[in-house]
Amino acid sequence: MEPNLNFVLEQVGKDKGIDRDILVEALEAAMLTAARKKLGLSADLEARFNDDRGEVEIFEFRTIVNEVENLATEISLEDAKKLDPELTEEDLGEDLGVKIDSAEFGRIAAQTAKQVIIQRVREAERAQTFTEYKDRKGELVTGIARRFERGNIIVDLGRAEAVLPVREQVPRENYRTGERIQAYVTDVLEVAKGPQIILSRTHPGVLIKLFEQEVPEIAEGVVSIEAAAREPGVRAKIAVSSRDYDVDPVGACVGMKGSRVQAVVQELRGEKIDIVPWDEDEARLVCNALSPAEVSRVLIDEANHSMEIVVPDDQLSLAIGRRGQNVRLAAQLTGWKIDITSESKVMEQREVAWASLSRIEGLSDFTIQTLYNHGFRAASDVVEVDDDFLASLPGFSEEAVGRVKGSAQTVVEAEAREAGEERARAREDAKVLMAIDRAASAARERLGSDEARIRALDGVSEYVFARLAEAAYDDIEDFYLERDEERLVQIAGFSPAKAAALRLAAVKAVHDATDGLAPMNARELTDEERAGLEAYDAEQAELFAAAQAEAVAAAQAAVESAAAAEDGAELGPPASEPAAEGALSSAEPAVTPASSEEIEEAR
Repeated sequence: MEPNLNFVLEQVGKDKGIDRDILVEALEAAMLTAARKKLGLSADLEARFNDDRGEVEIFEFRTIVNEVENLATEISLEDAKKLDPELTEEDLGEDLGVKIDSAEFGRIAAQTAKQVIIQRVREAERAQTFTEYKDRKGELVTGIARRFERGNIIVDLGRAEAVLPVREQVPRENYRTGERIQAYVTDVLEVAKGPQIILSRTHPGVLIKLFEQEVPEIAEGVVSIEAAAREPGVRAKIAVSSRDYDVDPVGACVGMKGSRVQAVVQELRGEKIDIVPWDEDEARLVCNALSPAEVSRVLIDEANHSMEIVVPDDQLSLAIGRRGQNVRLAAQLTGWKIDITSESKVMEQREVAWASLSRIEGLSDFTIQTLYNHGFRAASDVVEVDDDFLASLPGFSEEAVGRVKGSAQTVVEAEAREAGEERARAREDAKVLMAIDRAASAARERLGSDEARIRALDGVSEYVFARLAEAAYDDIEDFYLERDEERLVQIAGFSPAKAAALRLAAVKAVHDATDGLAPMNARELTDEERAGLEAYDAEQAELFAAAQAEAVAAAQAAVESAAAAEDGAELGPPASEPAAEGALSSAEPAVTPASSEEIEEAR
C-alpha cells in the first residue's frame, strides 16, 4: 500500500511555508523524471496528483495503430483491446493512456525523484524569500551575526541569511559571532544561489529608521525627517519639520532629557547627532545646517547651485568643523555646494576687487558697488560679461557699455604688466635669497659658526655681542632681512646711531659675500652719529664691565654663604647648652642654606 502524500504535503508546507500547489508540482515533476529514467526520453508520459488517494499517478500514452512501427509511442489495436475491451476500429489513431506502477521504477529512479523534489523545494524557498524581502527594501531588520566571509558578515534573519559587506560596515564597529545586528536593507538581488539580501550600517536610512522607532510623532506623521546626512561612526545631521505648530520637531526628536536621541546614539555606538529645523527657505536651511556656528551673510549663486557663507572670524573653525566635517555634512544635508569665508577674508577680497574696479574710468562709487554686488571681482570680469547684462544693471546704459568695457580692457592690460613686473621682482628676490644662503653657508664653513661671523663685524664688542644674543640675533642675515634698525633699538637697547652702524656693517658683509648681488639696503651714518659712537661704545663697555664685576661678586658671596651653611650644618650645636642656642637664634638672623642648583649657578 502506497503512503498517502496529503499529510506529507501539508506538513512540509507548514514547516517550510511553501504553497501546497508548488509542492504538488514538485512531486509531479519528480515522478515524471523518474519515469523517464525508466522508460526513456521518447516515451509520452504524464504525471497527475490524485487528491483522493494522495499519490502521484504516472500515465504512458501510445497511439493505437494496426501495425506497430515504434514500440515507445505506438500500440496495436489487439494489444489495446486487452487493456480496454470496448475499443473498436473507430479508435485507431487515438491515444491510449496506461497507468504505470511506480514500484517498478527501481532505486536509481527513486533517488532521482528525491533529488528533483529537494531541488524544487529549495527553489520554492528561494522564490518565497525573494518575494518576502523584495518589498522590504528600505526597512530596518534585526539579525544575528553567524559567520564572517572575507570581511563580510553573514547575518541570520530567521528565515533567510543576509550579507553585511565590508563597504557598508562602520569602521569603528566590531562584531562577534552570535551578536545582534540591526541594519538597513539596501537591496535584494535574485541570483543563481538564491536571493541575496544586502544590508548596510552606513546608509542614512539607518538613522532615519531608528528615529522612526524611537519617536512616536514621526511614526504618526506629525514630525517628518526631511533630510539626513552621515559620516558613519563620527557625526550625523538630520533636518526635521512638523505639521503641527504646537509640536516642536527638534524637541520631539531629542525627547525628555535627551532620552530619544540618546537611544539612537547608543544603537549607532556613540555617533554624534545634530538635529536642526527644516526650512523651505534654502538660505535659512543652510544656516541651520551649519549650527552651532553663527552666520553673518549668505551669498547665493543659483547658476552654480552654491552658497558663500560669511561667518565671524572667531566662528570660522566652528563652521568648518574638524577636518571640514561640519560643512561637509551641511552640504550633504542641503544639497548645496557651500564655501565658508570669514569676515576679514571678505573684507580683503572686497578691497582687492574695489581697487581693480575703481581703476575703470567713469565709474562712481555707486556703480562700483553695484558691480561688486553682482559678483564682479576684477576689471577682467567686466570685459568678459555680456553687453546686455551689463547694460541692464542700475547705473549703466547701452551707450556707456562700450566705453566702460574699453576702459576695463586697458585696466586688464595694465594689471597684466604689473603682475609680470611683480613676478620678475619675486624672481630677483628669490635669486638674492639663494645667493645670501650660499654665501652664509660658505662663511659658516670658513669661520666655524654664526657666532664667529657676528663677532667679526665692525663695531661688535663684548657688550654688543651679549645684547645681540639676548635679542635672539643668531646670524648676520637677521640684520639684513629686517630692512630697518627699529628692532635693534627697541629689543636690543642700542642707541639709534649704534643700531644703524651695526646694521650697515652687516649689510656690507652680506653685499660683499654675494659679490654685490644683495643690494645695499642700509642708510649711511651722519657725521654727527659717527662722532658720538666712540664715546657711546666706551660708556656702554664700562657699564657692561661693572655689571659683570657686580655679578661675579654676588656669585662669590653666594658660594661663600652656601659653604658656611654647609659647615654649620655638619658641626651642629652643643648638646649641653640649649639656652645659648636659643639666645643665639634670637640675637642673629638665621641663614637659609642654598640649594645645590643655586650653589652651582653661583660657581
